[in-house]
Amino acid sequence: MDWTSLIREVPDFPRAGVAFKDITPLLADADGFNAAIEAMAMPWRGIALDAVFAIESRGFILGAALARALGLGFVPVRKAGKLPAKVHAQEYALEYGNDRLEVHADAVAPGARVLLVDDVLATGGTLAAALALARAQGALVVGASVLLEIPSLGGRERLDPSVVLEVAIPG
Repeated sequence: MDWTSLIREVPDFPRAGVAFKDITPLLADADGFNAAIEAMAMPWRGIALDAVFAIESRGFILGAALARALGLGFVPVRKAGKLPAKVHAQEYALEYGNDRLEVHADAVAPGARVLLVDDVLATGGTLAAALALARAQGALVVGASVLLEIPSLGGRERLDPSVVLEVAIPG
């Protein structure tokens, strides 16, 4: 099955000029969703990892399923003000504004080997912020896994080249 066809583009959302990648049809299709998670998991099977750091909000869906598929713990990387305990915070820019991500300061032990997960690599701001948050905890970021990439926005260039990036749907 061509599960990639289940991702639709919505023009001018959330603002004019942005072409939003809507993954909800993919999530609603059991076979498509399973195929997407398997495509995201495949490069990481057999790699020593301790946890998935998944970015709010669509990254949570993919990250939780990926953590389960790989037998790993799940760490939510949330938008500001959503976590109840002490947090590390990181500001970042995205293609249509600025935001801030937070993670519990005790989410993983120093030296934990983690995988960053998000749905779309656009400008790279959210992945770069998640990388900074993981490193603030003393975690070793082994790599990043995203469902799809929008190469024209240059996100890959913003990432630390030492982090292995795997994209399920190459751009």
